[in-house]
Amino acid sequence: MRRRTLLAAGFGLTAAGASPAFATSGHRVLHVRPGDSVQAAVDAVTGPGWTIVVHPGTYREVVSIPAAAADLTVRGAVRDPRAAVIVYDNANGTQKPDGSGTYGTAGSATFTSAAPGLTVRDLTLANDWLRADHPDITGTQAVAACTFGDRTRFENVRLLAHQDTLFVETTALTAFDRQYFRRCYIEGDVDFVFGRATAVFEECHFHTLQRDVDFTPKGMVFAPSTARANPHGILAVRSRITSGAENGAYKLARPWVPSYETTAWPSLVVRNSWIGPGIDPVAPYTNMREAYPWQTMRFREHADSGPGAVISVPDNRPQLTPAEAAAHTPRTYLGDWRPYECR
Repeated sequence: MRRRTLLAAGFGLTAAGASPAFATSGHRVLHVRPGDSVQAAVDAVTGPGWTIVVHPGTYREVVSIPAAAADLTVRGAVRDPRAAVIVYDNANGTQKPDGSGTYGTAGSATFTSAAPGLTVRDLTLANDWLRADHPDITGTQAVAACTFGDRTRFENVRLLAHQDTLFVETTALTAFDRQYFRRCYIEGDVDFVFGRATAVFEECHFHTLQRDVDFTPKGMVFAPSTARANPHGILAVRSRITSGAENGAYKLARPWVPSYETTAWPSLVVRNSWIGPGIDPVAPYTNMREAYPWQTMRFREHADSGPGAVISVPDNRPQLTPAEAAAHTPRTYLGDWRPYECR
């Protein structure tokens, strides 16, 4: 079975066990070391404000953080996010062990959190399920992280998968949960940043993978499903988009209007970012369903650069005016929550 390289050279590969994490005496800190389980540490959290420190190693397990673990921090013990890896390999179409059906897209996630105030730092979260290894499975979405809950913050985190890498979700159809990602690396192929949350990506690196198919587009970076009532969807600012595929093989985005929320009005703004040649500059957007054309959605760009940002057909690249751009900043999207001030 083929596996992507998840760790830098020098970091050992270990499997997560069921033993409890080590708790630092007198502090609300739990340490997880090779042979321990990250989920066991989560289960040991008894209230808000705890910190889980994950030491270098690979932890092959599914991690789910409940809403009761408010203001939880999960961080690597060292700054290099390649050192501590949480990885598993469920897909949408993977059968559950109890025979009750398949996991579905959200259920396939390696890392799921419903906790408000969550902070994740200095880690790799990955789903290494591969289509080629499972030709019998048609539900090929395989999520690395599914995050819902207001005030979710990721910094210096690597998110690795193929289809549907990062699901930025909300706790309810009517909730405008806010999420902030800073200096994160996110890679995938189809719709690999998607969902309904108000999600700000600042100084992040998005990377489209080579995909062994004979058609284009090979995939899309973003697939927002913003609620119509929410003035803010996905914002990428001062970021960059690179590709491992040939020039023009990818689209920047397509709108996702879920069958369970047909009133959705997807919103995406990419501004002050570098867009590489992997993105089709002539027609960077496409439809997911013809009934919901991208031209009717809230897709805008502003002051982007790079070969994938060249405006050759203006109607295909809606732009914000400078005055409009003032309403699309981390501050305007996140309101009274200001994680960008925490450095």
